[in-house]
Amino acid sequence: MAGRSTPAEGRYGGKDAAQRQAERRARFLEAGLELFGGELGYRGTRLAALCKEAGLSSRQFYEEFHSLEDLLAELHLMVNDVAQQAVNEILPEVRDLPLAERIPRLLHAYVKGAAADRRHARIAYVEIIGVSPRMDLQRLERRAGWIDFLRTMGDDAVQRGELPPGDHRIAAAAFIGAVNGLMHDWVIGWVDASLEEIADELLQFLLGRYRITS
Repeated sequence: MAGRSTPAEGRYGGKDAAQRQAERRARFLEAGLELFGGELGYRGTRLAALCKEAGLSSRQFYEEFHSLEDLLAELHLMVNDVAQQAVNEILPEVRDLPLAERIPRLLHAYVKGAAADRRHARIAYVEIIGVSPRMDLQRLERRAGWIDFLRTMGDDAVQRGELPPGDHRIAAAAFIGAVNGLMHDWVIGWVDASLEEIADELLQFLLGRYRITS
């Protein structure tokens, strides 16, 4: 999202204005990831602290973002994209495997993509909640995307004769709710488990729901 002013044109230090702007934006995103996804969290982070972490000025921040919420919004989309990419990368490898083999590999890929960097998990499952109606809508839109992904996977399994016909959107919504709840509690320390244990617990949820045996 564009900020309030336009950076100066021309070259400086061998880099043009677009390159310098991209680098500044990346530094603000990394600073936001570190602070929003760390002990301070989004609500505890002030602009001065963010700029200090990025090594840039508030004026430069407002060249890129209108507010800290704008930065949070971009980070939330970014960490969701990382998780989605982790799943997308493994899809070609598992597409032709039996369902009992596809599900574990896809689920472990998702959990690793979503939470291998704990800062990503904190932003996706904790910091985004209740910030504003805009952020709630963005969170729900991304959640709906994951539900549609799972529904499509279920429908494909029906076509292959691996699952009985049914409304797989209901099961997908229930599962995504379980993922969000468990990951939230893991991030804030209410659940003491490794990522492997988290993925295995979620796997049991799916296997039990569809009575799938390996």
